[in-house]
Amino acid sequence: MTKTTISVNRGSSVALCEITEETLRPILNLKVAPEQEKFVANNAVSIAQAHFSKHAWFRAIYADETPVGFVMLHDEPEKTEYYLWRFMIDARYQKMGFGRQAIHLLIEHVKTRPNAAELFVSYVPGEGSPKAFYEGVGFEHTGEEEDGEKVMKIKL
Repeated sequence: MTKTTISVNRGSSVALCEITEETLRPILNLKVAPEQEKFVANNAVSIAQAHFSKHAWFRAIYADETPVGFVMLHDEPEKTEYYLWRFMIDARYQKMGFGRQAIHLLIEHVKTRPNAAELFVSYVPGEGSPKAFYEGVGFEHTGEEEDGEKVMKIKL
Protein backbone atom coordinates (compact mmCIF):
# COMPACT_ATOMS: atom_id res chain seq x y z
CA MET A 1 0.00 0.00 0.00
CA THR A 2 1.30 3.42 -0.93
CA LYS A 3 0.81 6.30 1.46
CA THR A 4 0.19 9.65 -0.18
CA THR A 5 1.67 12.66 1.53
CA ILE A 6 0.25 16.05 0.73
CA SER A 7 2.60 18.86 1.58
CA VAL A 8 1.55 22.39 2.33
CA ASN A 9 3.78 25.42 2.53
CA ARG A 10 3.58 29.15 3.16
CA GLY A 11 2.40 29.64 -0.42
CA SER A 12 -0.59 27.32 -0.02
CA SER A 13 -4.01 28.82 -0.65
CA VAL A 14 -6.18 29.06 2.48
CA ALA A 15 -9.96 28.58 2.45
CA LEU A 16 -12.77 28.20 4.96
CA CYS A 17 -14.80 25.13 3.96
CA GLU A 18 -17.97 23.50 5.21
CA ILE A 19 -17.45 20.29 7.14
CA THR A 20 -19.22 17.30 5.63
CA GLU A 21 -19.61 13.68 6.61
CA GLU A 22 -16.68 12.90 4.31
CA THR A 23 -14.39 15.57 5.77
CA LEU A 24 -15.35 15.26 9.44
CA ARG A 25 -12.76 12.72 10.60
CA PRO A 26 -9.68 14.67 9.42
CA ILE A 27 -11.05 17.78 11.18
CA LEU A 28 -11.58 15.81 14.40
CA ASN A 29 -7.97 14.59 14.19
CA LEU A 30 -6.50 18.11 14.18
CA LYS A 31 -4.77 18.96 17.47
CA VAL A 32 -2.99 21.94 18.96
CA ALA A 33 0.31 21.42 20.78
CA PRO A 34 -0.09 19.77 24.22
CA GLU A 35 0.80 23.02 26.01
CA GLN A 36 -1.99 24.81 24.10
CA GLU A 37 -4.76 22.36 24.96
CA LYS A 38 -5.86 24.41 27.98
CA PHE A 39 -6.61 27.37 25.69
CA VAL A 40 -9.11 25.84 23.23
CA ALA A 41 -11.64 23.01 23.23
CA ASN A 42 -11.00 20.12 20.88
CA ASN A 43 -12.84 20.13 17.58
CA ALA A 44 -15.22 17.32 18.53
CA VAL A 45 -16.55 19.39 21.45
CA SER A 46 -16.78 22.51 19.26
CA ILE A 47 -18.69 20.74 16.48
CA ALA A 48 -21.06 19.13 19.01
CA GLN A 49 -21.73 22.55 20.59
CA ALA A 50 -22.28 24.06 17.15
CA HIS A 51 -25.02 21.57 16.38
CA PHE A 52 -26.94 22.69 19.46
CA SER A 53 -26.52 26.43 18.89
CA LYS A 54 -28.67 28.17 16.31
CA HIS A 55 -26.07 30.95 16.08
CA ALA A 56 -22.98 28.83 15.42
CA TRP A 57 -21.24 29.15 12.06
CA PHE A 58 -18.26 26.83 11.74
CA ARG A 59 -15.78 25.84 9.05
CA ALA A 60 -12.66 23.81 8.51
CA ILE A 61 -9.57 25.76 7.57
CA TYR A 62 -7.83 24.26 4.54
CA ALA A 63 -4.42 24.99 3.05
CA ASP A 64 -4.79 23.80 -0.52
CA GLU A 65 -6.45 20.38 -0.05
CA THR A 66 -5.15 19.77 3.48
CA PRO A 67 -7.24 20.49 6.58
CA VAL A 68 -5.10 22.58 8.94
CA GLY A 69 -7.55 24.12 11.41
CA PHE A 70 -11.02 24.95 12.61
CA VAL A 71 -12.97 28.17 13.19
CA MET A 72 -16.35 28.80 14.82
CA LEU A 73 -18.23 32.07 14.95
CA HIS A 74 -21.20 33.16 17.05
CA ASP A 75 -23.32 34.66 14.27
CA GLU A 76 -26.35 36.54 15.56
CA PRO A 77 -27.37 38.85 12.69
CA GLU A 78 -29.66 41.02 14.83
CA LYS A 79 -26.62 42.29 16.73
CA THR A 80 -23.67 44.44 15.65
CA GLU A 81 -21.20 42.34 17.65
CA TYR A 82 -19.95 39.04 16.32
CA TYR A 83 -17.85 36.66 18.40
CA LEU A 84 -14.99 34.40 17.34
CA TRP A 85 -16.01 31.46 19.48
CA ARG A 86 -13.29 28.93 18.54
CA PHE A 87 -10.13 29.10 16.50
CA MET A 88 -7.35 26.57 16.16
CA ILE A 89 -4.54 25.62 13.83
CA ASP A 90 -3.08 22.13 14.12
CA ALA A 91 0.35 22.09 15.78
CA ARG A 92 1.95 20.76 12.57
CA TYR A 93 0.78 23.80 10.60
CA GLN A 94 1.38 26.66 13.03
CA LYS A 95 3.83 29.45 12.15
CA MET A 96 3.08 29.03 8.42
CA GLY A 97 0.71 31.99 8.05
CA PHE A 98 -2.46 29.89 7.78
CA GLY A 99 -3.98 31.30 10.97
CA ARG A 100 -3.44 34.88 9.85
CA GLN A 101 -4.96 34.16 6.42
CA ALA A 102 -7.92 32.34 8.00
CA ILE A 103 -8.63 35.26 10.36
CA HIS A 104 -8.61 37.66 7.41
CA LEU A 105 -11.06 35.39 5.54
CA LEU A 106 -13.25 35.23 8.64
CA ILE A 107 -13.23 39.02 8.98
CA GLU A 108 -14.25 39.36 5.32
CA HIS A 109 -17.09 36.88 5.94
CA VAL A 110 -18.29 38.78 9.02
CA LYS A 111 -18.27 42.06 7.07
CA THR A 112 -20.91 40.55 4.75
CA ARG A 113 -23.24 39.80 7.66
CA PRO A 114 -26.13 42.12 8.58
CA ASN A 115 -25.31 44.91 11.03
CA ALA A 116 -21.73 43.68 11.61
CA ALA A 117 -19.61 46.39 13.24
CA GLU A 118 -17.22 44.54 15.57
CA LEU A 119 -15.68 41.10 15.95
CA PHE A 120 -14.83 40.01 19.49
CA VAL A 121 -12.59 37.24 20.76
CA SER A 122 -11.45 36.21 24.23
CA TYR A 123 -8.50 34.22 25.44
CA VAL A 124 -7.27 32.58 28.61
CA PRO A 125 -4.12 34.42 29.74
CA GLY A 126 -0.96 32.43 30.29
CA GLU A 127 2.20 31.11 28.72
CA GLY A 128 1.39 29.97 25.17
CA SER A 129 -1.92 31.84 24.95
CA PRO A 130 -3.03 33.26 21.58
CA LYS A 131 -2.80 36.86 22.87
CA ALA A 132 0.16 37.85 20.65
CA PHE A 133 -1.44 36.20 17.61
CA TYR A 134 -4.70 38.12 18.05
CA GLU A 135 -2.82 41.38 18.61
CA GLY A 136 -0.81 40.67 15.45
CA VAL A 137 -3.94 40.38 13.31
CA GLY A 138 -5.40 43.63 14.63
CA PHE A 139 -7.48 42.80 17.70
CA GLU A 140 -7.24 45.28 20.58
CA HIS A 141 -7.92 44.76 24.27
CA THR A 142 -11.24 46.11 25.52
CA GLY A 143 -10.18 46.09 29.18
CA GLU A 144 -13.01 43.67 29.89
CA GLU A 145 -12.75 40.18 31.31
CA GLU A 146 -15.36 37.46 30.97
CA ASP A 147 -15.21 34.20 32.92
CA GLY A 148 -11.47 34.70 33.49
CA GLU A 149 -10.80 35.39 29.81
CA LYS A 150 -9.44 38.67 28.43
CA VAL A 151 -11.70 40.23 25.78
CA MET A 152 -10.40 41.76 22.55
CA LYS A 153 -12.16 43.26 19.53
CA ILE A 154 -11.54 44.49 16.04
CA LYS A 155 -13.70 47.10 14.31
CA LEU A 156 -14.95 45.97 10.92
